[in-house]
Amino acid sequence: MNLSTPFIRRPVATTLLTLGVLLAGLVAFPLLPVAPLPAVDYPVISVQASLPGASPQVVAETVASPLERHLGQIADVNEMTSSSSVGSARITLQFGLDRDIDGAARDVQAAINAARADLPSSLRSNPTYRKVNPADAPILILALTSDTLSKGEIFDAASTVLAQKLSQVDGVGEVSVGGSSLPAVRVELVPPALYKYGIGLEDVRAALASANAHSPKGAIDVGQQRYQILANDQATAAKDYRSLIVAYRNGAPVRLSDVGEVTDSVENIRNAGLANGKPAVLVILNRSPNANIIDTVDRLKALLPTLRASVSPAIDINLANDRSTTIRASLQEVEQALMIAIGLVILVVFAFLRDARSTLIPVVAVPVSLVGTLGIMYLLGFSIDNLSLMALTIATGFVVDDAIVVIENIARHIEEGLPPEEAALKGSEQ
Repeated sequence: MNLSTPFIRRPVATTLLTLGVLLAGLVAFPLLPVAPLPAVDYPVISVQASLPGASPQVVAETVASPLERHLGQIADVNEMTSSSSVGSARITLQFGLDRDIDGAARDVQAAINAARADLPSSLRSNPTYRKVNPADAPILILALTSDTLSKGEIFDAASTVLAQKLSQVDGVGEVSVGGSSLPAVRVELVPPALYKYGIGLEDVRAALASANAHSPKGAIDVGQQRYQILANDQATAAKDYRSLIVAYRNGAPVRLSDVGEVTDSVENIRNAGLANGKPAVLVILNRSPNANIIDTVDRLKALLPTLRASVSPAIDINLANDRSTTIRASLQEVEQALMIAIGLVILVVFAFLRDARSTLIPVVAVPVSLVGTLGIMYLLGFSIDNLSLMALTIATGFVVDDAIVVIENIARHIEEGLPPEEAALKGSEQ
């Protein structure tokens, strides 16, 4: 049985079917996700908890261990790894390949809730988790630098302004800010001075806590008038703390500047970022599942002028890493390979057959075959990545070879005296 027979005998239907395949591929092409590697959803979940100021040993004993005990009771956990550093702990859970990632996430959340009673009361917030794809890498990294502003001020602008705007961009799954931390006032106490005045560390802590008591101030009633008392007693800069009275000794106040050095700094001084040798704050962007990396990066780049206008003019926003560069280069190489292959087909067919009508056949068959493949890729959930592009390039060789062989065989039968239709039937069957 010759599969080509119904298509040869019904040219109108074949033409319409060809146009349909071509249109399906053209419609599917902009909808296909673009990625460096195929999108593989590994059932991996990462749990993170923060305990600012704690040593790695304290974090491991008071934060990581309780979480590990409860997370280890989840079913189908193949591997659990934990790492503790200064002020934070990260636990990575890898489940069986058959485990549903959404169901695993619910179990992880339940384990975190159960472990909350065993965690330190000073834990600033509940541990968080996110679904992790080990094959994913940041699609874009922005570097924020300034010659006049401190890293804490840059980090504040990045986390409160830029992160929210970038998270709203279609295709962006996660925005993280690193290289520094939020602004903070650091008090470095001098032990000899504390000993001199007989002041303990708890006295200093209580004085600092009372200096930031944010509570209602009350009101004053005068006849039928009521006056609300408004006062801002929040200390936000080092100069506001230096004159803070810690205690009284011999009837004289002992101020915070007498027992230590008060400076404007950041919450975590052991977090640094560099861009071209300059201190920088890095904004790291990851894509959402099945998002088109090239389209997402283009939208982010188009947003850069708005981002620059949203922060201080003293902050320079530059691209530190663009994941789409290699993908664009791969796409360009494949497009060139396809164009060269199609051109070679046309030249080879025309050089040997010297027939414009015969040359027109591979000109139509090769692009339609490749474009139609995009529609099938969309239905199967594939993406445009290095592996699929390599497969298309290899497939181009098969399509080219088949086109040349079949056309040459049909032309041979025509030269032997067979009518064109019979030659097409016999040539394609052979």
